[in-house]
Amino acid sequence: MSERIYVGNLPFKTTDDELKQIFDPFGNVEEANVIRYKQSGRSKGYAFVMMGKDDALKAVEELNESEYQKRILKVRIAKPRNNFPKRKENVQPQSIRIGID
Repeated sequence: MSERIYVGNLPFKTTDDELKQIFDPFGNVEEANVIRYKQSGRSKGYAFVMMGKDDALKAVEELNESEYQKRILKVRIAKPRNNFPKRKENVQPQSIRIGID
């Protein structure tokens, strides 16, 4: 079973490969994604990593509050996103008509 890990306070130049290298010593990294702005492609300063549950717990314990490129990382098990409303099935979004009078 996999666990999703939140990694915060990352340097903005961190790549997915660099993130994977940080977590590799703790076990098999299934996925490592630095979150980026859609328009600019610039990092938002946080990321998510997927690992096996035991490996994830070990990585969180070792890496939380550790220093990476002069920044103190915030590493913890990610919480589920409950704050976003779920889209109802088979409901079309309402259109908005904008006109100039």
